[in-house]
Amino acid sequence: MNNLNDREKAFEAKFAHDEELRFKVDARRDKLLGLWLAEKMGKTGEAADAYAKEVVISDLKEPGDADVIAKVMADIKEANLSITEAEIVEKLSELFVIAAEELS
Repeated sequence: MNNLNDREKAFEAKFAHDEELRFKVDARRDKLLGLWLAEKMGKTGEAADAYAKEVVISDLKEPGDADVIAKVMADIKEANLSITEAEIVEKLSELFVIAAEELS
């Protein structure tokens, strides 16, 4: 019975670790997206960093990427940039791989 409890605790610890890593990768991905978009919007330095933080924070509102996509699409429209939602989704996928590599 003790062996079963040990396996359960190990599984729970791995799950918690994996979730924490996923959160960090998502946050890094969102920051990279924010910095990429900030450059497209002509923001540099502290303004670019501040915008990237806004993008990261926007992902904390609800599960999934819909909140990030909605935020950046509104910002893209306001900045009169011609970037589509499909391009943002593709960029998120690219940046996820980069963020995962950076954090591993």
